[in-house]
Amino acid sequence: MSLIFATPWLLSALVVLPLIWWLLKVTPPAPRLERFPPVRMLFGLSGKEETPAHTPPWLIALRLALAVLLITALAEPLLNPETPSRENGPLILAVDDGWAAARHWDRRQKAMAEALDRAGRDDRAVILLTTAPPDAMGEAVLSASRLMRAEEARTITRALTPKPWPVDRTAALAALDDISLEGAEALWLSDGIEDGAAREGAALAFAARLRELGTLRVMLDDVLDRAHLLLPPDSGPGPLVVRVLRATGSGEETVWLKVSSEDGAVFARSPATFAPGERSAEVEITLPNELRNRMVRLEIEGERGAAAVVLFDERWRRRPVGLLSDEGIEADQPLLSDLYFLERALEPLSEVRKADLKTLLSRPLAVLVLADVARVIGDDRRLVEDWLESGGVLVRFAGPRLAGAGYAKDGDDLIPVTLRGGGRVLGGALSWSAPARLAPFGSGTPFAGLAIPPDVHVRRQVLAEPSLDLAEKTWVRLEDGTPLVTAERRGLGWLVLFHTTASTAWSDLAISGLFVEMLQRLVQLSQGVSGAGDNQMLAPLVTLDGFGHLGAPPPTSRPLAAEEFAASLVGPRHPPGYYGVEGERRALNLTVMVNQIEAIETLPDGVERHAYGEAGETALKPWLLAAALALALIDMMAGLVLRGLLPAAVGRGAAGLGLLLLAANPAIAQTSDDEFVLKATLETRLAYILTGDDLIDSISRDGLEGLGYILSTRTSIEPATPMAIDIERDELIFFPLIYWPIIPTQAALSPDAVVKVDRYLKTGGIILFDTRDQNAGPGGLSGGMTPSARALRELLKDLAIPPLTPVPPDHVLTKAFYLMDEFPGRWTGGTLWVERQEGEINDGVSSLIIGSHDWAAAWALDDRRRPMFAVVPGGERQRELAFRFGVNLAMYAMTGNYKADQVHLPAILERLGQ
Repeated sequence: MSLIFATPWLLSALVVLPLIWWLLKVTPPAPRLERFPPVRMLFGLSGKEETPAHTPPWLIALRLALAVLLITALAEPLLNPETPSRENGPLILAVDDGWAAARHWDRRQKAMAEALDRAGRDDRAVILLTTAPPDAMGEAVLSASRLMRAEEARTITRALTPKPWPVDRTAALAALDDISLEGAEALWLSDGIEDGAAREGAALAFAARLRELGTLRVMLDDVLDRAHLLLPPDSGPGPLVVRVLRATGSGEETVWLKVSSEDGAVFARSPATFAPGERSAEVEITLPNELRNRMVRLEIEGERGAAAVVLFDERWRRRPVGLLSDEGIEADQPLLSDLYFLERALEPLSEVRKADLKTLLSRPLAVLVLADVARVIGDDRRLVEDWLESGGVLVRFAGPRLAGAGYAKDGDDLIPVTLRGGGRVLGGALSWSAPARLAPFGSGTPFAGLAIPPDVHVRRQVLAEPSLDLAEKTWVRLEDGTPLVTAERRGLGWLVLFHTTASTAWSDLAISGLFVEMLQRLVQLSQGVSGAGDNQMLAPLVTLDGFGHLGAPPPTSRPLAAEEFAASLVGPRHPPGYYGVEGERRALNLTVMVNQIEAIETLPDGVERHAYGEAGETALKPWLLAAALALALIDMMAGLVLRGLLPAAVGRGAAGLGLLLLAANPAIAQTSDDEFVLKATLETRLAYILTGDDLIDSISRDGLEGLGYILSTRTSIEPATPMAIDIERDELIFFPLIYWPIIPTQAALSPDAVVKVDRYLKTGGIILFDTRDQNAGPGGLSGGMTPSARALRELLKDLAIPPLTPVPPDHVLTKAFYLMDEFPGRWTGGTLWVERQEGEINDGVSSLIIGSHDWAAAWALDDRRRPMFAVVPGGERQRELAFRFGVNLAMYAMTGNYKADQVHLPAILERLGQ
């Protein structure tokens, strides 16, 4: 360690310390209060010589120390000062302010402040150069600043923020060509990453040019502390396969990924682990379609920056599509049926369901496809019409049954146009001399911009009767102008008719890629994505800033053409974010431009390399001034005591109180066992086991708080705030009900904890074990299933677990407060397990309740009593059932099996003679 003084001449003031010592030696005596009877005062006169009282030596030493501290502080001592530059020219401060700098932007701000402080002390001019294109009005051209004073540069750097687009070191290199200086000192605050968009080798050329201008120091983050790049998952079927890239393959590293909805609800949280030597990590995230269709954001937890965020739009949705066809030859030849071709075309990007009409419409449905269904009548028709009016898309395909259904005679409200009887058949009365081809799609239709394969031919179709509005309802025509696809608006929905079959019976459309694209456009249409022409302009709606936060688009942003969207260059004119209009927005992510990253390793010879956060120079002036202030306060108190203005006892008492508080502080900070006991017993409280996972623990807390709110509004139970339990340290016996979420990394219980849990269960306590994974087995106790189920089995292996059974229909849990026959949470479909009672242990009350429905997430409410997590597939009705189960569970824990006695009520009344 080394020490220098930035203003050493001020140390010459130390020569006056002897004078200060001489001045401080004498303190005038404290004044005395005397009565003033003149005559009596004359009798008290004394002729002896008096000398003033001397200042105590300790007070002189204190005041001398105060003077030394002030003089030393004004001399500006620096601990571990930077090596003085050998150059006497200006400071060239180059700053990477692209997406990769956001993760540790505070470090760069500190480094800029320290560099400018040194430049100010040396009275050196500063040239500032940022390497990311600026978001200024007009042309975004990189340029170096003029020569300016350090104070002016400090004002500019304080306002700098990272940009959500890449740096352009090639443009920055061109900006350096305008600088011709000698003896300059260059400092490059680098993000340590070449991202492909910055052009390979540009970092080395940029550093070499800076080195030509004078000495060069480069600051870099540690290789394991640089920004990551989150790539968007495939939009195909199956789970979301997410890849995360890092700049180097050194060491093992784990990052956590989080999927959330627009209102911030967390749908999934998964770790991605980089193996040693690997630069990419891959993780699968599986979500129910109901949640997948609501996700809008995937991000790396705890990492700031646009590269750590992926925004989702309609491309990642899996809209539910129902398929229905009249029975016939399809049952005998399934590979030739309409449903076979429809299912193959829709499965990659949609959730395909096949059932009867009532079953299909009993759940949320985006598109209903009727393949050659002759008529929809009765209650089925009313269901379809209501669903269509509320925003569904009904797609019908023609065929022999629809052609022969007699629409020409009486019409049908589920057909967008009036049809002629019979049809147009190759070789028939209304025939073509050759199979017809499709005409180009119009610009105002959902199919605009799709390429038409030359091998698609139509051999047969049903014909539409001419009408005044037929042209407006026609989306697709044949080359001779005959309508092939017609549609009309019905309420909020669309009614679409393909005038040919969904199979190859009447045309080749079903075996072309165009068929898949047309169906995808119709699925998108169900959610308001019109699929307008490629020449449509998409205006910026909300955009990401450099830290990955969504907000209003900057004034420099410009609209994007739909046809250029997939290949757009992210920059000041087109920052990442959402474009279009609400309900029809498309996500532009940084990764359309950046999809690979590498660490900057090679630098020119003679370049000094430093890491952010290294122990640099430290200014001691603030610390010395603080110490001087403390001594000044002590001196003031001592002076008041010596002058009699402050009783010595008061001073000693204040000092003693301070020492007492200081000594007692650790005891105050530590919660005693008595406090835990009092808190747990003075009010009724539910409790939850801490898992060590902050997210899971917060969900448990919020869930029990939400359940407590429901209990206080619906029952006589008024629980206080739930308490967290450290299973290894805290006692369990005070709580009637404990919620225990199981995570895959659940730690094994210590012998003391096993004894504690066993005693709690045997003395009437109830624990709800929740594996949170929809596992249908008995908590994994009978075999390995999900990771959480296996963790529960390991957790309970040392406990004497009685036989378990699914909750029987007459169990008290089904009638403790509400009558219930199912016990859903955030999920449903699993089994709730209780003890199979073969005696009167615990009065017949099951101490173990095991399930997998993630009840805490279903119960969780925010500060405004709004649900925090989605429940699937039943929505708010399922959440209500989850709350009812929670009420039944609390009543079961509080009152035991009193409800079971109701079965004996008739016999009791009979014996009483009633």
